[in-house]
Amino acid sequence: MSLRSTLMVVAALALNVWWAAGSRADAHASAASAGPPPREAGCPLFPADNPLNQEIAKAPVDPNSARYIAAIGAGGHLHPDFGKPPSYGIPYAIVGAHQPKVPIDFTEFPEESNPGPYPIPPGAPIEGAGEEGDQHVLVLQKGTCKLFELYHASRSGSGWDAGSGALFNLHSNALRPEGWTSADAAGLPILPLLARYPEVHRGRIDHALRVTVPQTQRGYIHPATHFASSSSNPSLPPMGLRLRLNGRFDPAPYHGEALVILQALKRYGLIVADNGSPWYITGAPDQSWNEEDLNELKTVPGSAFEAVDSGPILHG
Repeated sequence: MSLRSTLMVVAALALNVWWAAGSRADAHASAASAGPPPREAGCPLFPADNPLNQEIAKAPVDPNSARYIAAIGAGGHLHPDFGKPPSYGIPYAIVGAHQPKVPIDFTEFPEESNPGPYPIPPGAPIEGAGEEGDQHVLVLQKGTCKLFELYHASRSGSGWDAGSGALFNLHSNALRPEGWTSADAAGLPILPLLARYPEVHRGRIDHALRVTVPQTQRGYIHPATHFASSSSNPSLPPMGLRLRLNGRFDPAPYHGEALVILQALKRYGLIVADNGSPWYITGAPDQSWNEEDLNELKTVPGSAFEAVDSGPILHG
């Protein structure tokens, strides 16, 4: 090996050591500054340093932000896609550690689904049961702190049929395999991204919220792992894109539940999880929602948001 080649190798090794040390320091600093993670039924909804639980209030604006917002609809408005039952929303069930597991027959994406059996009870609530829609089933298992989610689910004999399914260990930051969907188009979990009444009632949401947009490009940003488009148009948002209510927007005129949600959108923002109606925020139905408060969100324009730079776009 020539002297020049040797020096290049040494320099590269030194750079790798410096980068690794810096990355570890950054990770430790992030972990040290992170508060406790959101919780449900005694389980963390992922560790505190999970990307879904990280504040983005000071994250840099994505260079393509204006084009993304225009593609989603700058003239559109937020829409809370949840409320009192039987209103829209994605319900979920909580089961014990000894809930019997039942077989799941995956009919659409079996190669990208975690195989059953899953501990899903016969009476688990189905999103939009009996109607057109995604028919999600979400089950959080206490004790094990595992999350089981199904897409396009229906009862079948002693078990369930589903288009796809995913299992998440809520103590882990592990992503789904590259290119895999979940019960959601982006390969993301659903339950940890829902607006849930108990946390809003406490006055604070400490995680990103799920949002749908009309069109996406053939690409995703981690922690998303899957795209649902064939378009190469770079002006369309990728799956996993984070959107933040910008600092110029004044939430002071808003009240109650709407104000809590808007404060979260400044700190944690939205994450693009599926194709659908523009600016639709997903939550869990609950009898306690104040729908007058929630309706205030419908006056917040898409132009009040900006996309933040949260990582490279992967194209599979």
